[in-house]
Amino acid sequence: MSRSALFALDLVAITVMTFGMYLPRHRRKEMLVTLLVLNIGIVAVCDALSSTSVGAGVGLGLFGVLSIIRLRSSEVDQSEVAYYFAALALGLLGALPLSIEWLSGALMAAILLALFVGDHPRLFSGYRTHLLNLDRAFTDEIALRSHLEQLLDATVYGVSVRKIDLVEDITSVEVRYQRRVAAPTAKETSPSGVGAR
Repeated sequence: MSRSALFALDLVAITVMTFGMYLPRHRRKEMLVTLLVLNIGIVAVCDALSSTSVGAGVGLGLFGVLSIIRLRSSEVDQSEVAYYFAALALGLLGALPLSIEWLSGALMAAILLALFVGDHPRLFSGYRTHLLNLDRAFTDEIALRSHLEQLLDATVYGVSVRKIDLVEDITSVEVRYQRRVAAPTAKETSPSGVGAR
């Protein structure tokens, strides 16, 4: 596959990823700019590296350095980390020609499919992860779990205690839970509102 075809394929893939998946699901403009510029930058740098005598090790080193710089510069959600690395990978695939012509396009499609399915809003839609500061110091994990289930009206699957302050009477936790489905009310279940007054 020619370089111009690879670049065009990369542009299509990054456009689908950013405007078709990321923006409708996460609505963060600043990350949109980061993903687009990162992808185009990777394509440009990899194209320049592939046309010189510099080895592939330099390119992989660049990949690692860019990752560290971006991930340490601000707090990034785990799903956004996936988009970030996808933009990097799409850029590399769009700049480095592979021995099998159709493989670059297939790998780009696989990355986009993984993002589409893995970050789909309907996939595990009732599951949540939150950081909470509770106005009580919990030293008993069973009592803490019970309190969280009542507070969130949810089934708690995991609790990670970040901090217990016995002086200030505060517990900081990261909790993973699934919301309980509310039972329908009598008004909702009765046909045409009959029997519900």
